[in-house]
Amino acid sequence: MGNICRSPTAEAVFRAKANQAGLDITIDSAGTIGAHVREKPDHRSQKAGMERGYSFEGIRSRKVASSDFEKFDLVLAMDNQNLQDLLTNSPTEHHHKIKLFLEFADNFEETEVPDPYYGGAGGFKYVVDLIEDASDGLINRIRE
Repeated sequence: MGNICRSPTAEAVFRAKANQAGLDITIDSAGTIGAHVREKPDHRSQKAGMERGYSFEGIRSRKVASSDFEKFDLVLAMDNQNLQDLLTNSPTEHHHKIKLFLEFADNFEETEVPDPYYGGAGGFKYVVDLIEDASDGLINRIRE
């Protein structure tokens, strides 16, 4: 939603994994609300990601722009509410691009990345676990 926890973590993790895989793709995160525009990711998200070697350099919160639906081949939501918000606010011709990020996860049964904002450090680490798995799955799908 606010683009300070889950989405910037996904951006940092997927960017690193895509680079390691030799993929030349544009990766950007955004939120469905503009409450934290231009802010850095939550320090707890950064800590959990940086402990695993991911860089959050240059990542700043922004709100999804209408041009994103045209610009990107995929628009990935972290949970069902954000998925619904994206579908509601996008042109119908781009709905096929909008998916839940965890559709690409192989090792977890969750369908949504939980928002760790009001929880402890364990929640932020679990978000990284989920995002790493979905990132690996997405890279495999891109390669196919």
